[in-house]
Amino acid sequence: MQIQTFLHHNTKILVRFIVTMFASLLLALSTAYANNIDPKLPPAEFIEKVGNNALQVVIDEQDTIRAGDISAINKIVEEHVLPYINLEKTTRLAVGRHWRQATEQQRSELVAGFMNTLIRTYSGAFKGVDKKSKLTILPFRGNPEADDVVVKSTLSQRDAPTVAIDYRMEKTPDGWKIYDINVEGIWLIQNYRNQFAEEISRSGIDGLIKKLKER
Repeated sequence: MQIQTFLHHNTKILVRFIVTMFASLLLALSTAYANNIDPKLPPAEFIEKVGNNALQVVIDEQDTIRAGDISAINKIVEEHVLPYINLEKTTRLAVGRHWRQATEQQRSELVAGFMNTLIRTYSGAFKGVDKKSKLTILPFRGNPEADDVVVKSTLSQRDAPTVAIDYRMEKTPDGWKIYDINVEGIWLIQNYRNQFAEEISRSGIDGLIKKLKER
């Protein structure tokens, strides 16, 4: 199962942007929490604050990032990311209809395995951020009072094309929670859903859990 492949193999630049932005988002969320960014802000304002903090923190922490300290990244995610991401919903939607067949224990293992897979998959992408990186939030066209919204943005970096990135969020009693990301028309959940479905058809839910743990 090609867990790290989202697009065609010849779109290496776009893949780099996908993993860079998701990695940046993970670190951004930890920064947002540390700086007490209000998750009940208007959608676009929340993403703007989170995203801009992300880029600055990644730049400031380049020594640690380049050293490949996975344990430090794990600690950031475990302590600060989860309050801003509905990881169970992300996992449930990625697993699709097979989620209903899973036991509570299997669901817990799927969520934990998916989180670890994302951390391991995207940790190296932190290195792609530099001082030329810039996140631009586009005018919000949705209904800020809706329970599910998409915030659109663009990400530019040195010697690479600007890429369109959308964030899908849901409104909860605690504020906005991000659960999906779209890069140039490719939604993260949809791509994992295809890969997960293939693995489940071959070896069942336990087979997918095993693959996630291995990666």
